[in-house]
Amino acid sequence: MKKRGAKSPARLRAPRRAGDLDSFHELWRIADRVLHFSTGHESEVEITAAVDALTRFANNAIHQNVAEEVRHVSLRVIVNGRTARVTTNKADDASLRNLVESAVSLARFQPKNKDAMPMPGPQKQPPVRRFFDPTAEATPDDRAAVVRRIVRLAASRKQTAAGVYATGWSRAVFANSRGLRGEHAESKAEFSVTMMEQNSSGWAKATSPDARLFNPLALAANASENASASRNPRELPPGHYTVILEPSAVLDLAGFLFYDFAATAVQDKRSCLTGRMGKPLFGKNITLWDDVYHPLQSGVPFDGEGMPRQRVCLVENGVPRNLVYARATARKKKARPTGHGLPLPNEFGEAPMNLVFGGGSSSVDEMVRGTERGILVARLWYIREVDPYEKIMTGMTRDGTFLVENGRVVCGIRNFRFNQSLIAMLANVEELGAAVRASGEESFDMVVPAMKVRDFHFTEVTRF
Repeated sequence: MKKRGAKSPARLRAPRRAGDLDSFHELWRIADRVLHFSTGHESEVEITAAVDALTRFANNAIHQNVAEEVRHVSLRVIVNGRTARVTTNKADDASLRNLVESAVSLARFQPKNKDAMPMPGPQKQPPVRRFFDPTAEATPDDRAAVVRRIVRLAASRKQTAAGVYATGWSRAVFANSRGLRGEHAESKAEFSVTMMEQNSSGWAKATSPDARLFNPLALAANASENASASRNPRELPPGHYTVILEPSAVLDLAGFLFYDFAATAVQDKRSCLTGRMGKPLFGKNITLWDDVYHPLQSGVPFDGEGMPRQRVCLVENGVPRNLVYARATARKKKARPTGHGLPLPNEFGEAPMNLVFGGGSSSVDEMVRGTERGILVARLWYIREVDPYEKIMTGMTRDGTFLVENGRVVCGIRNFRFNQSLIAMLANVEELGAAVRASGEESFDMVVPAMKVRDFHFTEVTRF
């Protein structure tokens, strides 16, 4: 029996339901208060509320369950052609007034920006639906039930499972003193797993605004199969090989191209596309879009200035056709802004954040069957840029690298380090799979296909 006056044991408070914390009505109330208090000549405010929760497991057991609720209020002001941004996580009137005073005071000490533009007026925001209640309201018990099945699978195969299952949601509103208003809500789910044996491993990962669009058990089964198939790996000599890259491997390499399509990067000669726009550069089977409205994409449909994002064809049949533009860059280049500006102030200008590659009709199995000798790569990691203009990247394979001979997977092999130009890689693509939403660790999620590439350059065998 509990003694009178004794304290109850502390409990982890579950995150509030998606409708309980910072509704759009509440976020707009805060935004209107900020704009009302602001003494800047022009002001813009972005407010984000989010709940993030994750269940982490290792050694075939859950060892961590955490959740957090966050709110950020970010204000940018313009004072006599000078601009500054200040952020807080408090929303009472006293804190909002202090936010305004800090932003205005800071702006007065900034240098004038000759490229600064007045804030944009009202914009038409195309709708996107990326909020799904079952994902936003997932509980620790929901995630634990999934992890339990993964752990049982690993134990039944004498493997060890480790990974993360995370769910959550966010709401954001954006407004400025010229009447621009935009809002976005998005749920999110992420599952990643590594299945390990004594000298091999397999890995899989998926993310989506809707957790129902991926199957954690199927992902874990695939990772388990890769771990089993790569036992006792053989060692091959370095060299140029035909390589079959699964979508996650394509993502983590091709994702390094994203900033090269920024008009500011080309203008500053920091892009591999400088002097190459409109010229054949990649294979004719390579087409690339930036498209926030693609059904497999995620993210906010307006940019850091509140401009609606446009669907932009970046590469058409191997030829770089278009760049993305923030408002200031577009004015310099006499182009139309594409809604890809980063939050101001910044020195980078803009960037495409929703890359979508055109796909093909070949499955990975079909690519394997059509390969006399090559290497199948499930995943790449620790990727770094060696030569920015030729876009030469170095990195390593991991969690499933296999020898292909005479149309079948023969065995697992020791991991390789590679030195490979992305430009050359995308010029040597022989086959493409269907474009899918892919997740990795080196790049943000994109829609990409598997690729079969000739003459991929592996430089040395790694120590593991």
